[in-house]
Amino acid sequence: MSTTDYKFEGWVGHDKDSVGNLKFGTFEPKTWTEDDVDIKIEFCGICSSDLHTLRSGWGPTDYPQVVGHEIAGKAVRVGSNVKGIKLGDRIGVGAQSGSCLACEDCNKQKESYCANPPGMIPTYGGKYADGSKSTGGYANYARVPSHFCIPIPEGIPSEIAAPMMCGGVTVYSPLKQNNVGPGMNVGIVGIGGLGHFGLLFAKALGARVTAISRSRSKEADARELGADDFIATSEEGWVQKYARHFDLIVCTANNADMPLAEYCTTLKVGHGKFVMVGAPEEAITFSVFPLLMANVSIGGSLIGSPSEIREMLELAVKANVRSWIEVRDLKDVNQALIDMEDGKPRFRYVLKCD
Repeated sequence: MSTTDYKFEGWVGHDKDSVGNLKFGTFEPKTWTEDDVDIKIEFCGICSSDLHTLRSGWGPTDYPQVVGHEIAGKAVRVGSNVKGIKLGDRIGVGAQSGSCLACEDCNKQKESYCANPPGMIPTYGGKYADGSKSTGGYANYARVPSHFCIPIPEGIPSEIAAPMMCGGVTVYSPLKQNNVGPGMNVGIVGIGGLGHFGLLFAKALGARVTAISRSRSKEADARELGADDFIATSEEGWVQKYARHFDLIVCTANNADMPLAEYCTTLKVGHGKFVMVGAPEEAITFSVFPLLMANVSIGGSLIGSPSEIREMLELAVKANVRSWIEVRDLKDVNQALIDMEDGKPRFRYVLKCD
């Protein structure tokens, strides 16, 4: 299929006040190559990254901008160099749509950490080697290099798969990298879009899972998601009760005022690890003494590789992992963004892109 009879249209952010104020219009996708796939978007999850980007919270955004990197849809144009994808296939796209594919990290299936030009190209807000712009999924179509298009297996509805493409794999990746399995104690900080996936996948991997939040307002949901235990950090005594308890804590929170030193005291001596996947807009400061006194570490994890997305989807089928979602119409995206900012979803909004 060498020509298209469709145009790329979607909801576009034009300035730092774009949250709740996107404008519908046409946009220019990346320059077509025979390594690319055009996707008729059916669903796109709303991620907190979309909010940060639309308001330039992580730095200046290159407006105009079409966000959305939790895409699920069907292939409607497939380049002649593409292997493993054919017209009509259900495919998903996460937070990355490009890398050099030749460096040591890419060859080790760590494409999200590619440092060679053009480097890690995000699905929106990035630039390809030819200077064309990457654009996201609040739209009718997306054009993405095939390496970053992931077949969606039978057994997962597209609306359930969409938020796994970023939110799901963002927590699955550090769980797998730290060999989470039976006999391990894992804590998940933050019971939101990312955190609910953390509970689901840590449980699916066989760990004993503790949900960690400021209050107990989400305790019932957390236990339904698979949490074996629950910590409310606003209550006294939790640090002492869980001292040197966790093999791993994955933090999905975006607030800079988290009790980071206290979290570190709950890690097991010698190997306990605290991994950030949330990204506060402000700097976090804390005392290093909990790290020194227990020989524990703090790390970070960006997103997940294409191979990890495939592996995660296979686990989701095997363990019947299902995203907790509320489907919203794409035409109502501005209100959905406002509701997202207000913390209303339980636990992911997914836009239906008719």
